[in-house]
Amino acid sequence: MARLVWLVTGTSSGLGRRLVVSALKRGDHVIATARSLSTISEPDFFTGATPENLTPVELDVTWPEETIRTTIIAATQVYGRIDVLVNNAGSALKKLVEDATAEDFRTQFDSNFFGVINVTNAVLPQMRERREGTVVMIASRSSWVPEVPGTALYASSKAALRVYSETLSVEVSPFNVRTLIVEPSAFRTEGIVSAFPYQPTGTISDYNSVRERIYKYFTEQVEGKQRGDPEKAVELIVDVVRGEGCAAGRPWPLYLPLGVDAILGIRQKCEMMTKAADDWSELSGKLDLDV
Repeated sequence: MARLVWLVTGTSSGLGRRLVVSALKRGDHVIATARSLSTISEPDFFTGATPENLTPVELDVTWPEETIRTTIIAATQVYGRIDVLVNNAGSALKKLVEDATAEDFRTQFDSNFFGVINVTNAVLPQMRERREGTVVMIASRSSWVPEVPGTALYASSKAALRVYSETLSVEVSPFNVRTLIVEPSAFRTEGIVSAFPYQPTGTISDYNSVRERIYKYFTEQVEGKQRGDPEKAVELIVDVVRGEGCAAGRPWPLYLPLGVDAILGIRQKCEMMTKAADDWSELSGKLDLDV
């Protein structure tokens, strides 16, 4: 495959940083963005980076739409195009639903949903014009298993991202623009919990025991105990995008579950919905107008 130009958001840590390194290893060019350039500008922060193959760009996905657009346009001019957009930047706020305000949900959606829309809309025109491109959305297993207390803000934003991406895929496919919805499990990356810690605050005493239980779960059972290997995860993503390695010869997937927990969570949710459809089909299937 010819050398690709990637734009990856949220590259200061986690899967984003590792995706940059993986793409560079394949000989591709990468525009790596972060909210602050200081977080990605240390020498050797990205293994294999050179001034020729890596361009760091300051980009906060919660910036105003026009600011994002002008930043993306300027970044596109570095290599003349963007072949692959990876919407990876985001946050994971944690609160019980009744403790959270509508503003809390807006804050979460600003980074995980509305920011993605603004970045994607800024990149798509040149992909449509060239009739070629790939948009990768880093969603989450959490949107398939939102029954975990304290995850409603994050899970709902990622569920919205998935549905948006499904429709986007239909609308841009006539222009030979592909969409990939990545659904990661918990991978052992730095700061997955500590960067956005669960704060057991709230004034409703009925939830005190729930807050304590979830706080213990996030602090004692999640951080540092994730089963997923992030290096393997990003290699699979890059293989799929490039159509090589373990993805060679496989059809293009709209969805890419990453990790055992993601596979199990998706299967369980599909089984739940299938059971609901089966249980109620006799009644719900008889609601057409009488003719």
